[in-house]
Amino acid sequence: MNQLLKVEKLNVVYGHGKDSVHAVKDVSMHIATGEIFGLVGESGCGKSSLGKAIIRLVDPSAGKILFKEVDVANLKGGALKTYRQEVQMVFQDPYGSLNPRMKVGNAIVDVLTVHRIGNSIAERRDRVAGLFESVGLEADWAWRYPHEFSGGQRQRICIARALALDPDLLVADEPVSALDVSVQAEILELLEELRTTRQLAFLFVSHDLAVVRNVCDRVAVMFNGEIVETGPVADVIDNPQHEYTRQLLDAVPSF
Repeated sequence: MNQLLKVEKLNVVYGHGKDSVHAVKDVSMHIATGEIFGLVGESGCGKSSLGKAIIRLVDPSAGKILFKEVDVANLKGGALKTYRQEVQMVFQDPYGSLNPRMKVGNAIVDVLTVHRIGNSIAERRDRVAGLFESVGLEADWAWRYPHEFSGGQRQRICIARALALDPDLLVADEPVSALDVSVQAEILELLEELRTTRQLAFLFVSHDLAVVRNVCDRVAVMFNGEIVETGPVADVIDNPQHEYTRQLLDAVPSF
């Protein structure tokens, strides 16, 4: 498989001087086209900071982010806007990700308008209807408000919004952790379907090793800002090499 994204010695530092926090430390990894790559670790280990740096919601302090062999770590202006068409993010909290005063379809129409996709409002609304159907929602539900949907439906809406620009990579930051277990399974099935139908790649950020095992091809374990182990998901979970990975696995409840 072709390498879509390659991260080389990436660092993210918040603040300056003695009050600075080194959230991501010399991280290197890659994601292939159509691959679901898992990133696991405890809260505060740097997973979300790495994801936000890749999508350029935070600026990397050092290192390279190679997307289709182009270093995007220092992109600005129009070049950064173009990059964000190809790499989108799905956040943990689907309700907090939506404007409660805006109909959900209009939020997606705004995305299309900003990126000049579609020649008219009618064409953009038609595109929104198609996006809703592609994530398992009724097309006319696009013209409702966020509070009219369940948590799982709101996450589907956020996924539809992320798909609006036809990206090649989705950074999914704990996309099912706020949902009921039965709804989690439905969302994970949707992500797998999108991977197949759209040849989408995912950076799947999670603290849940059971979810990662079911959905990911490869996984990296992150501890204190560093990747301490990486490999095919079955190898890492069934035969962990690093002590921290073993501690994570020992912490998983058994029934």
